[in-house]
Amino acid sequence: MLHSIRHGAPTKKPPLLIVHGLFGSARNWNVIARHLAASRQVVAVDMRNHGSSPWFDSNGYADMAADLAEVIGDVPHDVLGHSMGGKAAMVLALTEPAHLRRLIVADIAPVAYGHTQAHLIAAMRDVDLSAVTRRSDAAAQLDDVSDTSTRAFLLQSLDVKARRWTLNLDVLEREMPKIVGFPEIEGRFEGAALFLSGGASDYVRPAHRDRIKALFPAARFAKIPDAGHWLHAEKPREFEATVEAYLDA
Repeated sequence: MLHSIRHGAPTKKPPLLIVHGLFGSARNWNVIARHLAASRQVVAVDMRNHGSSPWFDSNGYADMAADLAEVIGDVPHDVLGHSMGGKAAMVLALTEPAHLRRLIVADIAPVAYGHTQAHLIAAMRDVDLSAVTRRSDAAAQLDDVSDTSTRAFLLQSLDVKARRWTLNLDVLEREMPKIVGFPEIEGRFEGAALFLSGGASDYVRPAHRDRIKALFPAARFAKIPDAGHWLHAEKPREFEATVEAYLDA
């Protein structure tokens, strides 16, 4: 079972499951989850090979979707997934639709992407953890990560006391083709689905819409202006308002 953080008590509204992206964790979503938990219970998970969840030899989307189904159990949830988590949520919806009421996919499409995040794994692996006594020591060694926000994001997965990354870097590197890809699936999810993108992001393009509609015929599309791929971190209040309005519609 994945490690999870529960916010708020059950209400008459369906619980909301939040699924983070690559190198993320449930803790990254604490503030947003607490705000959304004002009207419904919110469950944020650490995905396999991330955070406090178990490490496995695989990190494919069928496995990740099965993990989410186990967390959800017999009570259908609304599911919100960002990036890798959005792909896992889509695979869950396509293969086990009875587990979902509504689906929100944040800034990702059901397609294979040409980029890789292996360079970030290499940067984390190059940190001499024996010389780290505080997070800033590791930050100073992440020279190959020029973007300060990306560096800060990666450092959230550093356990300074244990001098270890809470990420299974070996498996994530080996499984990167699966993570940036998307499996061939014949199913369709007929339920409500919102594809919420950052207005300044190019992850969800007009060319992807036919593929999205083929798999999610009820899909709706929305954008948060001036937000990039990390739309929930860059525009958290706008993100929360959009999610709440959609779930309560």
